[in-house]
Amino acid sequence: MAALAAITLEASYLTCSPRTLIIGNSGSGKTWLATRMAAAAACPHTPLDNIYWIDQLALQKRGAIAASLLITEAAAGDRWVIEGVYGWLIDAAIPRATQLIWLDLPWSESEAGLLARGPMGVSDTEFDGLIAWARGYWTRQTSSSHAAHAKIFAAFNGAKLRLASRADVAAVGTRRSEGQGTGPLDLDTK
Repeated sequence: MAALAAITLEASYLTCSPRTLIIGNSGSGKTWLATRMAAAAACPHTPLDNIYWIDQLALQKRGAIAASLLITEAAAGDRWVIEGVYGWLIDAAIPRATQLIWLDLPWSESEAGLLARGPMGVSDTEFDGLIAWARGYWTRQTSSSHAAHAKIFAAFNGAKLRLASRADVAAVGTRRSEGQGTGPLDLDTK
């Protein structure tokens, strides 16, 4: 599959199960890919946004202890797909993850993803704030930054895959949706 040429493959194969963690910037396609992978493997999908926020529309964050307990509970399952940008929550799932996928897309592609999905019920001002926050992914020095995700990816000892374009994400997601989701990906990286 030619669209997968830019993929950095860190393992001989990836499967959707038993426990897949997907990280990346806002708008990179984490939820889109996780939804397809979880459906193909018939396993739970946990977006970290659902753990981080009590009410995303009201911008009410969950407390750190409660959020940590929720992600630890989600990661305790035998099979799952967990996705998100929040590094401090990702850290709680890493010990149980068997594979890691990093959507390391350029800002232009993440921004296009955010603009395509739109404000999703928040005000234009709040949506502009999300765009600004996502734009800062490469410069901020938090656990939800490009640098933090790069460290998570480098330190992960299981199967891992770095996708560098929306075309790569779509190719993997499409293969999962077409019933190629429970066995090896057998990626063509030539």
